[in-house]
Amino acid sequence: MKVTDIRVRKIEKEGKMKAVVSITLDDEFVVHDIKVIDGEKGLFIAMPSKKTNDGEYRDIAHPINSEMRTSLQNMILEAYSKALDEE
Repeated sequence: MKVTDIRVRKIEKEGKMKAVVSITLDDEFVVHDIKVIDGEKGLFIAMPSKKTNDGEYRDIAHPINSEMRTSLQNMILEAYSKALDEE
């Protein structure tokens, strides 16, 4: 499975969330609402999630292994960096 498109929507207001991203896989499947967050150790991604009845947040879609998560995060943060450079 390949990421064939990444769309970055930058967040202008102050705060830890810097962008919301949508990715397309194999030109056939889209995952919306991946967040770019500025954390204590730098930028990272948070997968789309929903709040459960007990108040916890659970991912709706997410990578199965750490290698895929790292690869996806690197691609998204590179696209975010390019979006910032285009300003």
